Amino acid sequence: MLDIKFIRENPELVKKGIESKNEKSRVDEVLHLDKQRREILVVSEELKAKRNQVSQEVGKLKKAGQDASAIVAEMKEVSDQIKEYDDKLAAVEEELKNLLMYIPNVPHESVPVGKTAEDNVEVRKWLPEGFSFQQNEKQLDHIELGRKLKILDFERGAKISGSGFPVYIGKGATLERALINFMLDFHLQNHGYTEVFPPFLVNRDSMKGTGQLPKMEEDMYSIEKDGLFPIPTAEVPITNLHRNEILPEAELPIKLVGYSACFRREAGSYGKESKGFLRVHQFNKVEMVKFVRPE
Repeated sequence: MLDIKFIRENPELVKKGIESKNEKSRVDEVLHLDKQRREILVVSEELKAKRNQVSQEVGKLKKAGQDASAIVAEMKEVSDQIKEYDDKLAAVEEELKNLLMYIPNVPHESVPVGKTAEDNVEVRKWLPEGFSFQQNEKQLDHIELGRKLKILDFERGAKISGSGFPVYIGKGATLERALINFMLDFHLQNHGYTEVFPPFLVNRDSMKGTGQLPKMEEDMYSIEKDGLFPIPTAEVPITNLHRNEILPEAELPIKLVGYSACFRREAGSYGKESKGFLRVHQFNKVEMVKFVRPE
């Protein structure tokens, strides 16, 4: 979530970032609510200061044996006003918080802007030595190769779970496990990471902590009865390990790496034209998370 102060001081930059992501800007709504919140807060604090001051005067009057009923009655009205403003403040802050959760991070200036996949910029490409897509023989995609080599079975995956749930068979399963172990071991042995094996189910606060909720709730599986969500990536539980904690600077950087199965419902139409592993509901992933200073 972006700091409201950052949005307040850089509204056009945030709007431009949202536009670059082809999303609807709600910055003006955020700024309006922020202005409302600060105005309500000023009035509420003034009333509370007045109440505190008069409460001392009431005490002095009673101590002196004088009648304080008129001031007490006036303060009852002030207390009612304070409650009214506090209720307004709570409502505005809740609406503001919900809106802020839909404001995306500002993209880096080096990221190219585009509307479709055709606008993607190719940075580099790699092909095995001697391989060419221009060869005369028919090129097999990964689904055809998997079927031919008997290492992938999308059909039986669909039978037991539904479309988008692949089954790894034989050497396919062995290769998948080997790749997971390779990536974990590589970062443990060469880059000083600590391995984490996290839960695959997390609560709503964890999903909010990494920004999946509320925006992407329709694209996630959920277990409503228990208030839990199958994770879309190990980033969610690993990042939330230190949620609501203040980390001593001397402990930084904290480098964590972990494997998890990942689950994505993706109810929308995006990616419908993709097939095979380009769009699945369950896959495996090794995630790296670093807690570092901002710079």
